[in-house]
Amino acid sequence: MTDSPQTVLARIPGWEQAEIRELQGGLTNRAWRVSVGERHGVLKIDVAPRAAPYNHRLAEQAVQNMAADAALANRVLYADDVAYLTEYIDGDVWSKSDLDDEVNLTKLASLLQRLHALPPTGRRFNAVAAAQRYVEDIDVAASDTSQRCVSIVRNQHATHNPCFCHNDLVAENIIATPELQLLDWEYACDNDLFFDLATVVAHHDLSERRTSFFLDCYFNGNGERWRDKLQQQVTIYNAMLWLWYASRPDPDPKQLLAFAARLT
Repeated sequence: MTDSPQTVLARIPGWEQAEIRELQGGLTNRAWRVSVGERHGVLKIDVAPRAAPYNHRLAEQAVQNMAADAALANRVLYADDVAYLTEYIDGDVWSKSDLDDEVNLTKLASLLQRLHALPPTGRRFNAVAAAQRYVEDIDVAASDTSQRCVSIVRNQHATHNPCFCHNDLVAENIIATPELQLLDWEYACDNDLFFDLATVVAHHDLSERRTSFFLDCYFNGNGERWRDKLQQQVTIYNAMLWLWYASRPDPDPKQLLAFAARLT
């Protein structure tokens, strides 16, 4: 049985009498904004302890607080097997349209340079294992495409120099406070830096011009040299995106077809 927010808060000193308001939009857990006076937090509660490809909540706490020390994330206040309390931060959460702005792309590239320079997290991303885990939850009717996606992931070259990556850089996980920070560190671990760049490019359908600009920002004017590396990770990302979406409860068939059209 999932703990109630009142039960979780009762075991966190200083938050026992917090006001509670449920937030909408969580795909894998429920979340609440909790307040004690001028202190505000976001509480997430899972139905069961998390396993790969997610971070266990205690591992996520360690990773996110490393990023918070570098001013790249909000701080985690409490974590256990199923509960996760972070600081609430005011700011503007990005949408896809924010990536059409070259100033924003410049800021994001700078943030990623800082993120990828942090010490390794100690957990390496296993794309093949993650892909196979998603397949377990996919309807048999989609088995041909799911196996194709697993083959795409398996056939890509291994990452030789993994670094600290966020691994879920969709616009909704970027917030301007006004300085940029990243939200939702549940996938963060050591991976190919190009996977983070590929997520930005592929998930948001960046144009060729915006992609070139973004790469040049990240690589200090030498972006085109790394196009092949980026494309390799775009291929992996698109396969992982299809698998992730297909494993969700009741995926939209039209959206599945749209994601499948990206596969190469």
